[in-house]
Amino acid sequence: MSQYLKRFSRYLVLLTNALTVGLSGCQEGVFITPPTGQLRSGLNTRSAEENPRFSYDGRYLVFASDRQGKRGIWLYDRHNNGLVALPGLNYQGTRQDQPDISSDGRYIVYVSEQEGKPDIFVYDRLTLVKEQITKNWLGEVRNPTISGNGRLISFESNREGQWDLVIYDRGLNTPLSLPNELPQVTP
Repeated sequence: MSQYLKRFSRYLVLLTNALTVGLSGCQEGVFITPPTGQLRSGLNTRSAEENPRFSYDGRYLVFASDRQGKRGIWLYDRHNNGLVALPGLNYQGTRQDQPDISSDGRYIVYVSEQEGKPDIFVYDRLTLVKEQITKNWLGEVRNPTISGNGRLISFESNREGQWDLVIYDRGLNTPLSLPNELPQVTP
């Protein structure tokens, strides 16, 4: 019986090694950044690209960049492999930074210094309208984020002498930003 166990043991070791070698070749993720030849597509330039945030389905990637000699917000469409125009978002002569995006890519929240100090703005890609959330806000603001449906915005503020979190509700009449397709859950 012991010889049988030895053979079985060796068999298990060989099987385990084969499975380990076979599985180690499998990758869970891959890099899909456009190759160098396609950098004109707008994702990367010789300027700093920072603060990337994806829409719910990964189609849109919003980010901040120093391209064109100023800090601005840019939107990359992975399906079309190119930049999406954001008319009226980047204000001339000022910095726009720290963007986040709603689930379907309709709303972009960001920090802008267009009023002389950092303020939180939300931009609606459908109506091309931007709204200043922190007008007349006392204290500094930074790092905004927007809920998937576009109704809630949160950011950090030092209004009380330390950095705290603030939640802003855009209201019941806010047109919601919803993902195009919800993932199917299997029981």
